[in-house]
Amino acid sequence: MSARRVVGPFNRVEGDLEISLDIDAGRVAAAYVNSPLYRGFEQILQGKLPADALVLVPRICGICSVAQSAAAALALADAAGTVPPANGRLAANLTLATENLADHLTHFYLFFMPDFARADYAGRHWHAAAVERFRATVGSAPNQMLPARADFMRMMGLLAGKWPHTLAVQPGGSTRPLQSSEIYRLHRTLREFRGFLESVTFGARLEHVAALASRAELDHWRGQGGGGDLRAFLAIAADLDLWRLGRATDRFMSYGAYQEQGRRLFPAGLWHHGAAALDIGTIDEDISHAWYAAAGLPQHPGAGSTLPVTEKDGAYSWCKAPRLAGQVVETGALARQVVAGHPLARDMVAAGGGSVAARVVARLVELALVLPAMERWLTELAPGEPWCIATQLADETSGVGLIEAARGSLGHWLTVRRGRIHNYQIIAPTTWNFSPRDAAGQPGALEQALAGLPADATAPLPAAIHHVVRSFDPCMVCTVH
Repeated sequence: MSARRVVGPFNRVEGDLEISLDIDAGRVAAAYVNSPLYRGFEQILQGKLPADALVLVPRICGICSVAQSAAAALALADAAGTVPPANGRLAANLTLATENLADHLTHFYLFFMPDFARADYAGRHWHAAAVERFRATVGSAPNQMLPARADFMRMMGLLAGKWPHTLAVQPGGSTRPLQSSEIYRLHRTLREFRGFLESVTFGARLEHVAALASRAELDHWRGQGGGGDLRAFLAIAADLDLWRLGRATDRFMSYGAYQEQGRRLFPAGLWHHGAAALDIGTIDEDISHAWYAAAGLPQHPGAGSTLPVTEKDGAYSWCKAPRLAGQVVETGALARQVVAGHPLARDMVAAGGGSVAARVVARLVELALVLPAMERWLTELAPGEPWCIATQLADETSGVGLIEAARGSLGHWLTVRRGRIHNYQIIAPTTWNFSPRDAAGQPGALEQALAGLPADATAPLPAAIHHVVRSFDPCMVCTVH
């Protein structure tokens, strides 16, 4: 006999999350992911001056506020036909990368790893070490990481004036020009952060970690010893077989990240048993199972609406169901690196699909990939050259801003009429990953990843469910914006 069990709220998750599990014969037969908080930023923006978006959208989230700023700035730049100067582009990259890398570090040490200190794992050969190292608030790892992260985040003061909710990120570039002495200080901060990552997180040079090209190389590297928290995680992942846990669609999407001269550091694209071009014109939002007024067929976000309703048959979430050409996609660091063609990411997916372990490893590998790029961007800055240019929007225009936040693909769609925001639609990374079912009955990525896991109707839920949820690093306040 099947039974339904409601799980939530979840701790160490940004925002509110509730999951209903249909359990049958000791397994999750179906999962229904509910984002239970409605916030309404898309409606708040209507009627405002376009520049007001730069003030309002960072308030969607205090963790990834720069990502929201960057997407809004790009949407406004697209609407105005503005191309920022090189310094502005580099400053935007550095500001977003600082937030993204801090997010990766926070996820690993504060959100994900504490689950392995749970009493569920008492008796495992690694458990005592995990308790000492990763237990929430008292473990040696968070108490070592937090000062390092705080020092790293001082970059935001120089790059953006403040964090969160900076106004330095603008359609025309950055309003925070840097002097040579400040660039030197940023170099020193990156050097110190590199030292922390190489001595504590990896126990190896960043370039060595970034060059790992396969699961076999990763396992060989772990076996060589040398310390580092990534090796500790890999030992746990091997013992618990996290490489086979939490597989969803294996259809990965990235909008591309960090614009460089003539290319992106990580390109845009789609991967599903092979590479394909990304057509954002095929993005639609389905609201058949969300508490919004139906508008007929699924709508492209450029023409979409957000009209909440308190009661609706079949609805169970405030999260819409975005689809790419009608298909469920997964987004995030693993998706970014698979699309970018990183050999380790593609080998991990080829061996076991998009798993819990693969998602975590991809985020850590991204630390090793992006920090050297940040070092290079600093050398390309040119004090004395322009940092920002004026932007003037027409009274009737539209624009799109697509970026990669730490958790994945973030898009802003803006329409201006009579000089005011007529419509503003946002699809956040967790909107993609934690979407409800669509009209065709397709479960979202997390709903698929939870199906089939062991579970009982009354006994404590296995830790595996928490591992799967946290491997996506949900930001629920962005999901419901």
